[in-house]
Amino acid sequence: MNAGTRSLRGGVRVAVLALLWGSTFLWIELALRGLSPLQVTFVRCLLGALVLTVACYVSGRRMPRGLTVWRHIAVAAFFCNALPFALFSLGQQTVDSGLAGVLNATTPLWSIALGLALGSERGLRPVRLAGLLLGFAGTIVILAPWQSAGATGWGALAILGAAASYAVAFTYMGRTLVRRGTPTISLSAAQLVAASGLTAVALPVGGLDSIDPGPAVVVAALVLSVFCTAITFHLTYRIINDEGATNAAVVGYLLPVVSVLLGAAVLGESLSVRVVLGMAVVLVGVGLTRRKDAVAAAAARSDEGAAQDARPASAESTTAAADPATPPTARRGALENAV
Repeated sequence: MNAGTRSLRGGVRVAVLALLWGSTFLWIELALRGLSPLQVTFVRCLLGALVLTVACYVSGRRMPRGLTVWRHIAVAAFFCNALPFALFSLGQQTVDSGLAGVLNATTPLWSIALGLALGSERGLRPVRLAGLLLGFAGTIVILAPWQSAGATGWGALAILGAAASYAVAFTYMGRTLVRRGTPTISLSAAQLVAASGLTAVALPVGGLDSIDPGPAVVVAALVLSVFCTAITFHLTYRIINDEGATNAAVVGYLLPVVSVLLGAAVLGESLSVRVVLGMAVVLVGVGLTRRKDAVAAAAARSDEGAAQDARPASAESTTAAADPATPPTARRGALENAV
C-alpha cells in the first residue's frame, strides 16, 4: 500500500471516528429520556460487547487467554468504559450534549497532567506547558465558576471526570495491552465484555428503576451501542495500535465541533459566546500540547516509509507470515511467497 492510500485510509478512519464519537452525546441525551444513567451504561456495554464478540469470531479470531491479560483488560474496561460511560450519562442529566462534547476534548490535557504526575512526562517544553495551562484556562472559562448560572454543577464535573478517566485508560492500554500480539478486535471485544460485567455488578445501586422504552429511546440505545460504542471503540483501538496518539488527537479537535453542531441542529441547544470562546481556547491549548507528538510521528512515518522501500519483497512476506494479527489465509499466502 503506497503512502497516498495509507493517508487516505487514515483520513477516512479519523473522519468516521470523529462523526460517530461526536454524535455519542446526542444519542446519550435521547436514551436518557427513557432509561436511567446506569441503564444506558449497561445497555451500551452489553450490546457493544455482543457486536464485537460476534465480529471477533466471524473474523476467525479468539478471545484473549491468560489471567494476566484479563487482569489488564478488567482495569482498562473500568477506566475506559464502565466509569466514563456512567459519568457521561450522569453528567448529561444537567449538561447539554454539545457542552459534554466540548468538555470531553480535555482528555489530552489530562494525559499530559497524568504524565507529569507519574514522572513519565519529563522536560516539558515551554510551548507544551503553555498549551496545558491554556487548555485548562479555557475549561475554567467554560465552567464559569464566578457565575451562579455557570456550568459549575456536578454534571460538568462528572464529564470532566470521564475525560480524565479516558486519559488514565489510554495510558494504561498503551503500556499493557496494545502491540503485544493480541488482535485489536479481540482486545476491544474482551474489554467491553469485562465492562458489561462491571456495570452489571453496579445495577442494583441505580439501574433497577422503571424504564420507558419508547421508539426514540430504543433507536437511540441501539445506535449508541452499535455505532458509538462497538464500532467507535474498535476504531479507537486500531488508531492507538496503528498510528499512535497523533491521529487520535485530530479526532479530539473535530469531536466537540460535531457534538455542538448536532446538539444545535437536532436538540435545539444553544451555546453562549463565553462557551464558544472557551472551546476555542481549549482546542488551541490541546493543539500546542500535541506539537512534539506530531513532529515525532511525522519523523517516524518518514523512517518507516524509507525502511519499507528498502525492504525486499521476501522480507515483507516473512514478516506478514510471522505476524499473529495477520489472518490465517494471508499468512499461508505470505509463506508461499516467501518460499
